[in-house]
Amino acid sequence: MVLPAWAFWVALVVMLIGLVGTVVPILPDVVLIWLTALVYAIAEGFSTIDPLTFAALTVLAAIGVTTEIWVSQLGGKLGGASWQALLAGMGLGAVGFVVGLLVGGIGALPAALIGALSGVMLVEYLRRRDWKETARAGAGWLAGCLVSGGIKLLVGLAMILLFVWQVTRG
Repeated sequence: MVLPAWAFWVALVVMLIGLVGTVVPILPDVVLIWLTALVYAIAEGFSTIDPLTFAALTVLAAIGVTTEIWVSQLGGKLGGASWQALLAGMGLGAVGFVVGLLVGGIGALPAALIGALSGVMLVEYLRRRDWKETARAGAGWLAGCLVSGGIKLLVGLAMILLFVWQVTRG
């Protein structure tokens, strides 16, 4: 089924909101881009967004969604954080996320970041009793978080470009 031109433009605007969400924590991110592509593909019967293209978009979305976890963990590891500190960071990050959701929803991601960073630094301090090493591990984890934001931005941009390319080529 051929969709009207306005459907493409609406989808593109929604995807651009998702792209902004890769750097603004209160907005949805690559998940919104993926969902928009899915709705568009279903609406047009997977003719321009064929199953192979949609599979590529799904792989990119999976990378974008999980990048916050694995890149921040890698940054922490490179900064000298132990597996126990990284595990504590994940746990307190999850607690922070839930608490942030209960307190208005908007604070979920900042609370998750604060919880995760606190977990990494608390365990590292208890292990080493050295603030310099604790700060190094925390900085590594935080640097990983910042890098993951850049990766998510690039992944979101790649998803949008793939979508636009497929739709405009007909």
